Amino acid sequence: MKLSYTCGDSNIPLLGETIGENLRKTVDQFPQREALVSYHQNYRATYEEFYKQTTQVAKALVGLGLSAGERVGVWSTNRYEWVLLQYATARIGVILVNINPAYRTSELIFVINQSEISYIFSSLTFKSSDYKKMILDAKEFCSTLRSEIFFDDNWNDFLEGASSVSDDTLLAFENEVQFDDPVNIQYTSGTTGFPKGVTLSHHNILNNGYFIGVRLKYTENDRVCIPVPFYHCFGMVIGNICCTAHGACMVIPNDSFDAELTLDVVSKERCTSLYGVPTMFIAELAVKNFGDYDLSHLRTGVMAGSVCPPEIMKKVESLMNMKEVSICYGMTETSPVSTQTLIGTPLEKQVSTVGTVQDHLEIKIIDNNGKIVERGVHGELCTRGYSVMLKYWNDPENTKKVIDEGRWMHTGDLAVMDDEGYITISGRIKDLIIRGGENISPKEIEDFLYTYPNILDVQIIGVPSERFGEEVMAWVKIREGYELSESDLLEYCQGKIAHYKIPKYWKFVDEFPMTVSGKVRKVEMRELSVKELGL
Repeated sequence: MKLSYTCGDSNIPLLGETIGENLRKTVDQFPQREALVSYHQNYRATYEEFYKQTTQVAKALVGLGLSAGERVGVWSTNRYEWVLLQYATARIGVILVNINPAYRTSELIFVINQSEISYIFSSLTFKSSDYKKMILDAKEFCSTLRSEIFFDDNWNDFLEGASSVSDDTLLAFENEVQFDDPVNIQYTSGTTGFPKGVTLSHHNILNNGYFIGVRLKYTENDRVCIPVPFYHCFGMVIGNICCTAHGACMVIPNDSFDAELTLDVVSKERCTSLYGVPTMFIAELAVKNFGDYDLSHLRTGVMAGSVCPPEIMKKVESLMNMKEVSICYGMTETSPVSTQTLIGTPLEKQVSTVGTVQDHLEIKIIDNNGKIVERGVHGELCTRGYSVMLKYWNDPENTKKVIDEGRWMHTGDLAVMDDEGYITISGRIKDLIIRGGENISPKEIEDFLYTYPNILDVQIIGVPSERFGEEVMAWVKIREGYELSESDLLEYCQGKIAHYKIPKYWKFVDEFPMTVSGKVRKVEMRELSVKELGL
């Protein structure tokens, strides 16, 4: 009997250093290589220039009177100043708190108070969000918030404060930082209650970023297009940290995702790697003049954030020239990546699994009683190792719910491990549809419907049923220029998937409710569907 347990071997040791120390090594090695490009801001910096700018920001932070361990918030979409703050705060031991750009005033107040933020850095506006007004409205309810700095307003005034701080003072701050110190707080989406502040250390995210890059075979010659948001681990760890740990270039195409602009920047900046969640790649593949963009420099990239449909993966590899694309799986609480496909993984495994356990980590799959299941048996995936968060900030009760006495992180994801150690995610425990006693994985039905040629994207949810407890519902996006009916799809399903898996309800849509990070909000889909169907 072979149990569903595996650990990641590696002949490369873990990095026992801070993010600041690691960045300094990269700068020394590749001073004239391009480090950061923000296309929409017409900004470029070599590693030497980037380091000087983080030095200025770090000194300016010290000039505000901040001390190690204090929390500073950043509330913004993607821009170069965000990246400067990320590394400047890490260098002096200040904890950066990522604030979701989609938050409204009540959520902002909660995060500021929960993590006791003293300064907040922010954009002025984005789309319908007036960040300045919301911050000013929030201030009377936030006793710890001393001041706010806006990138398009008083950012330069803030930078002038660096002149009063000496090199020796900055060095004294840097010398006090330890790699096990917290460096970042990221708030979970909070769909099941108040958001929780995932607290990550230098050791957590530096090593995770570094070993992701090892699997992607990154060097100083790679240029990585990062259209995913920085407030999330995908952007700031798989993106930024992964790049700086290997001397690669971070390329920001826009403040937020735009499929055409992303393809344009990949082409013009000769990017070798492209990141995205599946919905982003689906949107890029659907761009009308897709064939006009030069994607010949693309080699690799990361698809993550949600389960990757096999049909989409195949098109990314063939049509976007990303022959060495990698699927990553994880969660914010594990810094984030726990499993990843290796370059050279057989196509079958590449499109049907999330790879094997990352280097230096452990994975087990357990049943409802906490016992490790045999290979091939579904259960809850648990991760242990350097990547597991320190805690939920100021929330020991919820921390204990997810990290057990053995320091295993219980993910809440259903998974199965095969004989070779490859992991397949079959869904969230809470996303399981239970129809008349049958456990139904939404992913299984989604993957099947993706094989229908005129379906662009599809999401499966469960909705209430008096007779069966739950029924299956499909939300479908149709390719532009095509027509599709419920009867077409019912006919397609007949005899190909079990009768109880065939959706009873169908809804044809142009868009899905989405989070800022590009994840589909199935909770909102259920709520809308229940109301519309009168269930």
